[in-house]
Amino acid sequence: MLHIRAQKTMGYQEIVGTENEHLKLLNFGLLNLQPNETYVANTGAQEQVLILLQGSFQVEVAARIFSGQRKGVFEERATAVYLPIESTFKVTNTGNQELQAALCGTPSPTQYEPFMVQPKEVWARAVGQDNWHREVHDIVVKNAEGRVHRIIVGETFNDPGNWSSYPPHKHDHFEQGVEANMEEVYYYRLNPAQGFGVQSIYTNDGSRNEAYRVQDGDTFLVPGGYHPVCAGGGYRLYYLWMMAGETDRVMIPHDDPNHQWLKG
Repeated sequence: MLHIRAQKTMGYQEIVGTENEHLKLLNFGLLNLQPNETYVANTGAQEQVLILLQGSFQVEVAARIFSGQRKGVFEERATAVYLPIESTFKVTNTGNQELQAALCGTPSPTQYEPFMVQPKEVWARAVGQDNWHREVHDIVVKNAEGRVHRIIVGETFNDPGNWSSYPPHKHDHFEQGVEANMEEVYYYRLNPAQGFGVQSIYTNDGSRNEAYRVQDGDTFLVPGGYHPVCAGGGYRLYYLWMMAGETDRVMIPHDDPNHQWLKG
């Protein structure tokens, strides 16, 4: 199952686990805490990135303390904390509203130092044009080279009716300088929340050709293939994206040759 419907619970909720049939490297979960509530866990063999979606938090890990706040994904840029492998960490809701955060993880053989990415350190850029214009925020990408093993995390914002991951691209076959081989997971939010988007995934040989109606809080797995996404008319669409590959951390998407002319 590539499309996982939203099912909110308090505390930690694992969405994509280690036993997933489609992905080998990525794990994903959501953390919801009431004011003054705490969550304690250990990263085990996984490096993790904790992304603040809404509220205020304090994160304690490896004798370090990080704190941040965010009104919401559509209001402010992200705050994130990198959690090394084999590290016990504690997350506390320090605000007066519900804390919403996401945990992205992937196996790592190396224990790096924890660090925080502040909103001013998020690299925001405009991508595309016309009705495939969108805003992309790199959170843990080039800025983390040499500081993490393989995890890559960012956010994308589609205006109503606009496409992203467009022209359609894929990254499921390694070819030096041409295409990276990376798994990916999308986590969506909509504004207003009752909105929806359309997530497509297909291959040139026709072995996969599917489209899904995605809603606020849904998750989608991208094991391979082209995967463009469109926001429904009248609704702004956000998705948190996380990637991991066996070979390296260089993001080299390969455009569908049939639609590459759009960049010309």
